[in-house]
Amino acid sequence: MLGDVYASSISPVFVGRGAEQSQLTDALARAAAGEPQVLVVGGEAGVGKTRLLEEFLAAARSSGAVTCVGGCIEIGADGLPFAPVSTVLRSLHRQLGDELRAAAAGQEGELARLLPELGEPTHGFRDEDGRARLFELTARLLESLSRERTLVLAVEDLHWADRSTRELLAYLFRSLHHARLVLVASYRSDDIHRRHPLRPFLAELDRLRTVQRIELPRLSRDEVRAQIAGIQGVPEPAHELVEQVYQRSEGNPFFVEELTASGASACCDISDSLRDLLLVRVETLPESVQHVVRIAAEGGTTVEFGLLAAVVGGAEGELLAALRAAVGAHVLAPTEDGDGYRFRHALVREAVSDDLLPGERSALNRRYAEAVEADPALIRAEHCAARLASYWYHAHDVAKALPAVLDAAVEARRRYAYAEQLRLLDRALELWEAAAPATRRALRPFDQAEGYPACGCDDDALRYLDLLAETVSTALLAGERKRALTAIKQGLRLLEDGGDGDDPLRAAWFWTQKSKLTELTSQGDGWAELARAQELVRGLPPSPVHAEVLAFVAGWSAMHAPSPEALTTAQRAVGLARVVGAEGIELHARTTLGHLLIAAGDAREGVAEMCSAARRVAEQGVVSAMSRAHVNLGSALHGLGRYTEALDVLVEGLELARRYGQQRVKAWLYGNRGDALFALGRWEETEQAVADARQHALDSRPLGTAAMLSGQLAVLRGHTGLAARELAEAHRHYGTHDPQPQYTIPLTALEMDIEAARGRVDEVRGLLARAVGEGFPMGTERYAWPLLFAAASAESESRGLPAAEAGRSRTLATVRSASRSLPRLSCVPAAYGLMVDAELLRAEGRACPRRWAEAVAAVEGLGMPHLLALARFRRAESLLDAGAGQAGRQQAGDLLAQAHAVAVTLGAAPLGEAVERLAARARIALAAHRPAPEEKADGGPADPGESFGLTRRERDVLTLVAGGRSNRQIAEELFISPKTASVHVSNILAKLTVGSRGEAAALAHRLGMVAAVQPAGAG
Repeated sequence: MLGDVYASSISPVFVGRGAEQSQLTDALARAAAGEPQVLVVGGEAGVGKTRLLEEFLAAARSSGAVTCVGGCIEIGADGLPFAPVSTVLRSLHRQLGDELRAAAAGQEGELARLLPELGEPTHGFRDEDGRARLFELTARLLESLSRERTLVLAVEDLHWADRSTRELLAYLFRSLHHARLVLVASYRSDDIHRRHPLRPFLAELDRLRTVQRIELPRLSRDEVRAQIAGIQGVPEPAHELVEQVYQRSEGNPFFVEELTASGASACCDISDSLRDLLLVRVETLPESVQHVVRIAAEGGTTVEFGLLAAVVGGAEGELLAALRAAVGAHVLAPTEDGDGYRFRHALVREAVSDDLLPGERSALNRRYAEAVEADPALIRAEHCAARLASYWYHAHDVAKALPAVLDAAVEARRRYAYAEQLRLLDRALELWEAAAPATRRALRPFDQAEGYPACGCDDDALRYLDLLAETVSTALLAGERKRALTAIKQGLRLLEDGGDGDDPLRAAWFWTQKSKLTELTSQGDGWAELARAQELVRGLPPSPVHAEVLAFVAGWSAMHAPSPEALTTAQRAVGLARVVGAEGIELHARTTLGHLLIAAGDAREGVAEMCSAARRVAEQGVVSAMSRAHVNLGSALHGLGRYTEALDVLVEGLELARRYGQQRVKAWLYGNRGDALFALGRWEETEQAVADARQHALDSRPLGTAAMLSGQLAVLRGHTGLAARELAEAHRHYGTHDPQPQYTIPLTALEMDIEAARGRVDEVRGLLARAVGEGFPMGTERYAWPLLFAAASAESESRGLPAAEAGRSRTLATVRSASRSLPRLSCVPAAYGLMVDAELLRAEGRACPRRWAEAVAAVEGLGMPHLLALARFRRAESLLDAGAGQAGRQQAGDLLAQAHAVAVTLGAAPLGEAVERLAARARIALAAHRPAPEEKADGGPADPGESFGLTRRERDVLTLVAGGRSNRQIAEELFISPKTASVHVSNILAKLTVGSRGEAAALAHRLGMVAAVQPAGAG
């Protein structure tokens, strides 16, 4: 009955917004065709964002789409992580039921973090990869559900979104490529001040071509007239009213509604301030209704009916009558699920809450906290911890707030909401000093990252230190590096005040974290901090901290100064980690150990160690080690010249990264993939890999690697200016704080190539002197040999230039001396070594066809077409310079034709032009020398498998098929996955045009395409 007293101020007619509606309708049509759409609607408070979405969602439902709405919840620093996404998924669950459960089958435990209706969450990962996996599974779920119908998912009030929600939405915006899905989000633009966290999020969206932005303007005078007419139900409202409302509302639809209602109720004497305007509608309600509205305002953006009833008290009928009046007056509205109430407009709730007295607000928060504590079932379980922490905090009850805040932090971590967990931990640190000692002693043990020593004591200072440690690990997971460094410094100060030797494990842990942060924040290479940690654990019994310190020391040494001592340290780290059961640390250490074994010359054992670690990572889902396992294994295989195997490993790594949602590692995998493709002469694919690496890069170093690879490609294509720009970009991304040979040596080689192309031989010599002076550590020969070849080539090309003669002999002696000390333990260094030997003779003016023949034979087995073409060109040149007879000229012509064909195919203009100049000088017609069939190094016939188009890896697989190996056995012997082995076998059958493995084996044996292999199960 009370509801009838208040006239509606909502226009039944939707006014204006024709262009915006068309944009949304077009997006719906494109989504229905399988092209996912993302739209972000912005506008000031009250401009009509919600009404626009309501109209769009109604139209979408009428077209057969499934629609869901989730609202971000304003709850201060304790923001409810993923709240709008959980609301959307819950709505999908209600509407699609069994179909959603079927789509989530096998992943219910992970998705339950967002949708508790799926069951109990599984034991989670303890790092950012757990959250990334959750994001990937959410994307897959939405893709699956949208196969049979169009989904329209709306998220309102993005300006209140917690960081985890923003990051999940950003992931969905970027990663959904094939789905019948519309994602639309709205935000209040006038709330987005310069430091608002939504501002960088919106800036990032602007860089995504797939995101459409809609900015809602205010209404025109004619549109205001139409809105008032709709509210009043008249064809033409009074001109005076229209003018007054238009002038005072300035075209804001919500203010138009409020002013129109005020005018209709003869309440025209209202304040010009926004706050008073917003409170007018509330203040016209009976006092009993206002009392309920004030209590509801302090309960949050939405309040469950049961909770509101518990806080208000009294008879339920009186509460229902008050709520009916508030709903009738359009102050409150029922929530979508019918379980509670929200304010029809957030501005009204803010005004009502701000109008409360300070004591009144704290008293209401206490009542809410007591009600939830007495009956947690009054609110959703996933919201309980955060809401209770917020209520107790705003009730100013430290004894209750501190444990509640820490409980909320645990819940946030369980849901991978690290940014929200960090804010809660900061609040706990704020409350710590005010809490009584008894309160602090009663707190739960804090969660810690793998490796941190367990507390197990009631010492107040240690408990605070453990809280700081949890803050450090959480800040790292949240990407808040500066915050982590601040907490580390605070922890180290506390330890030093008490003497860090009294608690060496905690001190070592903090120093290790500082080492990481020093490197990540470009403040140094982190060695001084790591050395301090190593000294602290020296002589202590086995512990996770000790294992982690040794693992990091070995890893640092592997990247900066590989040595036998580093190898020993890696072996000790593996052993310690096994003893203490620190699996993630063990797998990190085993990856480092494999790298160092290869560097020491034991390639077989090193690759086996890295493959074993990578396989264990994949099979057991140890995501904390995934960021290194496949990246480093792919790089190691590349360094050994096993490029096709490296590609297999990297593709496998990308599949794992997609499965577990590891965005950060993708850039590294794409970069290493580009390196392998570049070596194999698949340069167009290399360009795409560079673009992919840049698109997925979240750190500077993958960007540096992408720029360096792009520069190497550019210089071989003759684009020297582009190469120089990419080199500068690579230097900028790598920085100067942490020089590592794996970056500095190839960067120097690239710079030498650029300077040589510009004819600046003195600059090349200076770069060589600097590189040789810095030395080539153990295991860096894969980078050093190309550098020495670049230096020798520059000397060869500058012969005859008077200005270059003075320093030539000294430079060649430097190259020769450096080459004698560099190992040639695998095929790539061995081939480059022969290239350098021959090039040094060329630089001295001596033609030596035999040396170049040896170099060509060595390079032929690498599968590197550009390097092979260059070697053939040099051999042809040496034959002609040596005055070879007619047979030699014929051979030189064939070599030049082969080199020219490769140069043209690759687009390697400098090499192609050099071949053409030599052919013209020698009067050799390239067209008359069609490239001859490939020969083996010994001059015998080519591998028959090449005529079928079999790759080198496919021939390896065929050999094992001919030996009777199963796909799993093939996978184990070649260190690939069974799925990859199966793909290779299928490709082989298709290329050989046979129908079975047996036929393939028979054909391979008949044509001599396979080497002898011991039958499976023999001996």
